[in-house]
Order: sequence, then structure tokens, then C-alpha cells
Amino acid sequence: MPKLFTLLSAAVTLVLASGNSDTQSESNVLQDLVTWDQHSIMVRGERLMIFSGEFHPFRLPVPDLWLDVFQKIKSMGFTAVSFYVDWNLVEGNPGHVITDGIWSLDKFFDAASQAGLYLIARPGPYINAETTAGGIPGWVLREQAVIRSDDPEYLNATAIYVSKLGRIIERAQITRGGPVIMVQPENEYSTWPGVTGFPNDMHRSYMAHVEEQLFDEGIIVPSIVNDNLVMGYFAPGSGQGAVDIYAIDAYPMRYDCANPIAWPTYRFPYDWQITHKRQSPTTPFAIAEFQGGSGEGWGGVLQEMCNELVNEEAVRVVYKNNYSFGVKIFNIYMTFGGTNWGNLGYMGGHTSYDYGAAITEERAVWREKYSEQKLEANFLKVSPAYLTATPHLGGNGTYGAASSISVTALLGNGTRTNFYVVRHADFTSMDNTKYTLALSTSIGDIKLPQLGGHLTLNGRDSKFHVTDYDVGGINLIYSSAEIFTWVRGSGSTRVLILYGGANEIHEFALSGHLEKPTVVEGDGIEITQRRSAWVIQWHVTPARRIIRVGDLEVYLLWRNEAYNYWVMELPVSGPIGNYSSPSKSLVVVKAGYLIRTANLMNNHLQLTGDVNATTEIEVISSPAKKLKGITFNGEVLHTSKVSNGNLLGTVKYDPPKLDVPDLSNLEWKFLDSLPEIQASYNDSAWKTCTRASTHNPRPLDTPSSLYSMDYGYHTGSLLYRGLFEADGQESNIWLNVSGGVGFGHSVWLNDIFLGSWAGASVNSTVVHNMSLSLALSQGSPYVISVLIDHMGQDEEAPGTDAIKFPRGILNYGVSGHAQSDILWKLTGNLGGEQYQDLVRGPLNEGGMYAERHGYHYPSPPSSNWKLSNPVTDGLSHAGVGFYSASFRLNIPSGWDVPMSVVFNKSIHDRLNENSRGNNYRCQLFVNGYQFGKYINHLGPQKAFPIPEGILNHEGDNHISLTLWAQDKHGATLANLELVPTSIIRSGYNRPQSAPQPVWTKRHIAY
Repeated sequence: MPKLFTLLSAAVTLVLASGNSDTQSESNVLQDLVTWDQHSIMVRGERLMIFSGEFHPFRLPVPDLWLDVFQKIKSMGFTAVSFYVDWNLVEGNPGHVITDGIWSLDKFFDAASQAGLYLIARPGPYINAETTAGGIPGWVLREQAVIRSDDPEYLNATAIYVSKLGRIIERAQITRGGPVIMVQPENEYSTWPGVTGFPNDMHRSYMAHVEEQLFDEGIIVPSIVNDNLVMGYFAPGSGQGAVDIYAIDAYPMRYDCANPIAWPTYRFPYDWQITHKRQSPTTPFAIAEFQGGSGEGWGGVLQEMCNELVNEEAVRVVYKNNYSFGVKIFNIYMTFGGTNWGNLGYMGGHTSYDYGAAITEERAVWREKYSEQKLEANFLKVSPAYLTATPHLGGNGTYGAASSISVTALLGNGTRTNFYVVRHADFTSMDNTKYTLALSTSIGDIKLPQLGGHLTLNGRDSKFHVTDYDVGGINLIYSSAEIFTWVRGSGSTRVLILYGGANEIHEFALSGHLEKPTVVEGDGIEITQRRSAWVIQWHVTPARRIIRVGDLEVYLLWRNEAYNYWVMELPVSGPIGNYSSPSKSLVVVKAGYLIRTANLMNNHLQLTGDVNATTEIEVISSPAKKLKGITFNGEVLHTSKVSNGNLLGTVKYDPPKLDVPDLSNLEWKFLDSLPEIQASYNDSAWKTCTRASTHNPRPLDTPSSLYSMDYGYHTGSLLYRGLFEADGQESNIWLNVSGGVGFGHSVWLNDIFLGSWAGASVNSTVVHNMSLSLALSQGSPYVISVLIDHMGQDEEAPGTDAIKFPRGILNYGVSGHAQSDILWKLTGNLGGEQYQDLVRGPLNEGGMYAERHGYHYPSPPSSNWKLSNPVTDGLSHAGVGFYSASFRLNIPSGWDVPMSVVFNKSIHDRLNENSRGNNYRCQLFVNGYQFGKYINHLGPQKAFPIPEGILNHEGDNHISLTLWAQDKHGATLANLELVPTSIIRSGYNRPQSAPQPVWTKRHIAY
């Protein structure tokens, strides 16, 4: 994205602590808490791997759940979180920036501090992020200003937002005791049209302006840019607009969730370490965004296939490839995706933003990639030599490996530790390849493995081998097995945890000056003294082995068993507190689903966490000299000591029986939500489309603009009424309609249904021709009613202002009439830019009648509405029905039970369903929040997770649906269910509900 402070301050030269002392780097002189050299970031003078996960608070609008997600990210071993702010959501009404309630960044910062995660703030103004218009508010799009340029009109439009966000972020900087350690203003600017080739003066001026805006509000932590072209744009020293820390972003697995097995070879990077040294030699190699999943759109595949695309295999191969380049700031996009609730997404994405991320949309951590990332992040956290190691260009068949194996070395810079990243030369290979390595160590050159046999590299796997690795003062001469972590226990004891894949042979060596290793647990271990070293080899099976060598215990694990081990930092006093620090004490426990926090009080280990089965808790290592007991979520566990001396306790799992209502059998109230097609409807409050010109780059094809944005409507459904007097010559009506990918529309002449465009996964516009079967009465008034589903604006697209492409009616014709004969009126969400729901934001409501009246809120005035069920009754004609019902939940405290509302076709389908149309669209509202847009014939999404706090797990809930039947025979839902997706005994804090204002009469509604 952008830069921040090269303009802003003189730079100070640092002498590097190690290696390449002839290379100088610049740190920001305005603060000294976050500094850097060409190797890594230093926080409070300590080198720290910034392993970060992307998490957008606006995609989880329950502030009390933010800590839950932060703790799950922290428990992976991550040290930071990167986040966007969506300008469109907080300043939907120009000049009115709302930053309280569900938009409160202060609450987000507090939760990050409590979890102990540093933050990388990315306020935009443009964020992309698969949000409508990339986060640019609709009122900005309707202006003439060129987006993301130094056009004064655009710069002025950003001023209030950037100023207010800047002040909020300023208060949260590490210099003020907060979690923010870096700021990225703007985003991926290198591919914005006109920038490509090399930023011109206009683009440099714009970047500099955005940086100055934030600097003027007191932001002094380092600035970072993400250049997704990897061209060195805005790197330090590159001129106006340059940043403090240059970073790239990359998505090498591309976006093809429908073919997750096919890995694209043309996108795989091989020499980023060389590129970085040329482009930004004074800063650490940083990746501000790296692919942690993928997204899907209308008519695509289920999100779980996006997890298949970037699964644990990709994490092992592609992430470790990045480590071989020496990445020291590494942000995974997304780590928790969340939901495109309330129309916030762009036209290419549906409601779910699960993204196939390591933490699912339901906040679950069961994906194997979560555990794989945990292994890697924890290794880097305890490997300080990595932070100064020099990456070298890899080669096939080097270091004694076969030509089908590529080895990339990171060699010690002031340390004797070397790292070797091993993968297949063809990184997509499925082969099982045997290999050996010839490595230099402190005991001389060795061929690994020394005790015979071969190392094995399975298809789509990659490994970290180390030599002369420091385990708290004990030299690990080499290890072919990967290191999960090492810790200091009580006294002088140390614990080292190694792991390997099933059926692999692994070997490691320790100094022969240590006493002879003894086997504490397990068998099948070969121990031999070679040269001046103890060499230990074993065959990896699910059974654990433990070896003791003096005061060192070495755990030898199968990789899937290592997934059950948790490395927890113990809190210390301020200013470090819960944040990561190389000097902090660690606790290692073997547990199950999740450990959230650990603390030692009076030699008792206090744990919080989650279980999804009866789980044994084994303390592998603790700094307490005599650990006396364990508590789990406040419960004192009965403990005993196992044969290896470790303390063991058991957490019981006895899930409650849940009373979950059958949504299809609720007492549903019904209201016609398309009264606008009736002759009696009064549209006097609608906007009359009289604008004779537009600022939109697309010229008008009509006498006056029918672009919805020109009249302040930017979200949800749009309704048009075209009024004319018949001359008897009408035989055809045609419309050119724009709604974005997946959109649909329906058309009526008076109350006669003319037809629909059901929608397709490729069309964002369509020309719809409709023949009139009946002659119109000459001299009589008629109304053409058009209902359009607005799917959101596009984000970055070819052409600087392509994201402005209008929604609504682009062109039209009625046979026998000039266009000027038709008077068009338009409505959308009530109030347009002066939207009514300041709690749920500017995009949550569309233009349907029930939405304009706020009937989707809890407690609508439904006493006189008729009873009708969307499953058993539905609609018998084309139109829109609004259905409202209530139910109560009573989920016991201490249990995290994520739930989804599921639209599906089950064995309980009604036999006569085929008598109704297949083309229908539904909006799902839960307690006033739009948490689902379901398109029956497109999908792919049928299950819509509703987070606790939107759904009240202990209390009353209001659910409502808009059922838009696009076929003349109407529509009926096949089924509607509320489905618990898991039942977790949890140490999370039960969230308070997000604000849920109930219905009150809207006096301006029509």
C-alpha cells in the first residue's frame, strides 16, 4: 500500500548489530520503541519476528468476540495482527464519521492489548479487501474527483475520515502504551491504473499527502507499504511518497477454489531475497499480505474448497519458501475472514468471507492449516538466529541432495546457526523422494543421515533442517527433524520438541561431552556416538518418544501429535505485559482443541482454553520448580504424575442437550413487501430522476441520469417507477440494467409481471427485452416498476474510476415513445446517504418496502399481519414477501455453540415444490442485522453463520426474511434450519450482544 514518514523526519543511521555492517539502514527518529535494520524489526530493543494474521473487525460486528479471535491467533504463536478500517462503513454520510458501538477501534485495541498482539493499522482510505468499492463511500463515487489521485476534490473528501482515524490510531501507538507498531496508509497502490510502469508525480504527490495527513495527527510509528507488483515502488530512498519499511504482497496460489489440487507454477517465487536486496536493502524483507486462503463468488464453489486450495500442504511449501527468502515481517491474509454481512462486500463475493482461513467463519480452529501455522510460528519465535541469518539463492541438487530437491540456505550472520529449507524442485510434485544432505557443522562436514538410510520428502511438503542451533546454551549440532519449540523449564532444565511426518526417518546430534542420552519414553531409537557427538535416529510413528540428555529433554513427535502441543507465554509486568518478547518465560502443555492463556500463581498453572472432547492436560514444561496443580477455566483439576514426571489432569466434556427451534415451524407473520406495483401506491416521497448530467465516467444514454449513486443510493435493492401515458402503440419494453455480478431484476407493468433476469455468475449488466401481450389503453397512465438487486460496486478494476461503474437503469425504451415520455422515480434505502440505522451502518438496509419501514428490526408491528410460512406457504406469484418470527435460545454459559441458518433441500422437501419457481432470492435478517443473501439458483452458499452476539444465545431473537420470487409461479423455501456447527466447552468470555435497537415508527418512511 503506501508510505508514511520518509518525508516527515530526518533519518538516523544505525550501526547494525550483526552482519553486513557496511549496509546502513534508517529508523524513524521520532520514536525509539520500534526500530529496524536490514535484518528485522526491533521492539523495545529486542529483535522480534512479526508473524501476523489479518483480521477485520468490521467483518465480525460483535466487539466482545474480538478477544476470542485475538486469543486464537496469539495461541498459534503469532506476534501481531494486521487490520483494515472500511471508510465506507464509518462515513456513509459525508462528514459524519461514526467510531463507536460495533465500529469502535478503541475496543479492538483493548482486546489486542489483552491478548498480547501488536497491530499493523491499515486505514486506507482505499483498502480493496473485497469490499464494495474497495472501501470508498458511495458519496465519493458520485463526485467528479478522480479516485486515489491528487485531485483536490478527492483529497478534501478524505480529510475528515483520515483525521479522525488518525487521532484514534495515534492514541493506540506503542509510544502511548497501545498495540499499534506500524501503519500502512493506502493499499496496493502499485497496480492502481496509471501507477504501473513507475509512479508519476501525481501518484507520488497523493501518497505523500496521505502520509502527511496521518503524520499531522501524530502518528510516528514506522510506515509500511505493500507493493503487489514487487517493483520497489515507494521503497525507502525512492523519492516523494517513500515509506519507512518496504513490503510486498503476493497470492501465488491464485483464486481458483474450484480446482484446489492444481497449483500454478507460473506464480511461484524463486528469488525474492535477491529482489529485495536490490529494491530495499536497508529494511527487513517484509510481506504485508500473503495468501492464507481464497474467496468465492456467486455461482462458485463452497468456501471449504478455498481451504483445500491453500491448505496445510501449501502452508508447508509456500510459506517455508518465504522463510527461505528471510521474511521477517509476514502477514497472512486472511487468518480470520468473517462475514460480508449487511451488503459490505464487493460484487464478486457472496455473504461469507470465510476465505478458507485458518480460523473459520464460525471462529473454529479445527482446520489443519491452523495447526501447521502454529508449528511454524512457534519455531520462528524461538529461533533468534533466523532474524539475522542471510538468505542465499537456492539451487536444485545442492548440498548433496538429488537434482529433484531444491535446497535454500539461510546462513548465520554473527551466529553459527544455519538453516536449510528443503523442497521439491518442482514444488507441485506429488512424489515421495529420498535424499541425503551434505552439511558443514561444528564437528565437521557430515552426510545426513549419518546412521544410514535416507531422509524423505513427501509430495507437497517442505522442511526446515538446522545446524548448530542454540537450545538455551546447548548446541544442537544438527537436526533433520523440524523444531516446534524449545523452552527453559524449572531450574536449568530445557525441553526441545522435534517432529516429523509419518514413517519418516529422522536424526539429530548433540555434543558428545554431554552424558549419554537415555530413553525416558518409547522405543525404536538408535543412539550412537560419532566423532564428538551423540547421534540419535528414529523412525516417526504416532507413538511419542522422550530422550533425556543431562538437563535436556527431547520430545520426538509425529507431526499430527505435535499439533496437540501448545506453547504459551507467561505474562509479565508492563510495558511488555502480554506482548511477545524473546525474554519471556514459556509454558508447554499437551492438550486438545485450544489453549488460550497460561499463568503461574503460587506454583499452580492456571490455563484457559476450549475442549471438544474429554481431554488430558499434560504439562510438558513449566518454569515452576515444583508445580503443584492445574486449573482449567477456573476449575481445579485432579492431577497425578505420569511415568516421565509430568503433571497430568483431565478436563471432562459432557455437552448439554440443546433446545434449538425448528425455524420452519415458527409462527411466521407475513407482509407484502412490494406494494409499489399497486395502483394505489403513493410515490410522492421518491426521488424524481431529473439530473440532466452526471459526474460518472460513463456518459448518459438517457435524457436524465438513472444512475442510483447520483441520487444517494449505494446499497441493497433499488426500485424504479417509470410513469407514462399510453398511446396504444406499445408492444415492447426494453431495459439495460446494471446491478453487479450475480444481480437480478424483475419488471412489472402496473401490477402485471413482465419477467425477470434471474442472474448469472458472469453478468454485471444485461439488456432485457419484454414483449407486451396486451394492448395498452390509449390515454391511460401506466407505471413500469423495476426491482434491482444491487450486489455492491467492484473494487480495483481496469480504468482509474472503473469502480464508479453505475448501478440502476443504464438505458431503456418503450415502443411508440420517446425516452423523454417516461418520468422515472427512484428509491433505495430509506434516507439514502442520510441512512437511518446509525448502529448497523449505512449498507445494512436496501430499498424494499419492509426495509424502508424498519420491519426487519426486533419487535415489528406485526400483530395485524397475516400468518404465512415461507417454507409451507411461500409466494404463489412473482413478488416480494416479508416474513417475520421470533424464538428464544437458552445455551448454557461456558459453552461456545456457533450456529448457522441453513437454506437447503432435504428429504423433507414438499412434494409439490416443483410447482413453484426455482429462481428466488432471500435476505436473512437476525435481530436487525442482514447476515445472509441467498440466491437459490446460483448459490453456492446455503449455510449462513450467525455469530453469538448477533444471535442471542441466552434470550429472545427476531428473524426475518425477504423472499423475492423471480418466476411468475412464485417461490417456496425448501427448508430453513438453525444448525449448531459445534459444541465447545470454552474459556471464552460470553459476549454481550451487539446493539440491537428495536422497531420504532419511522415517520419519514413511505
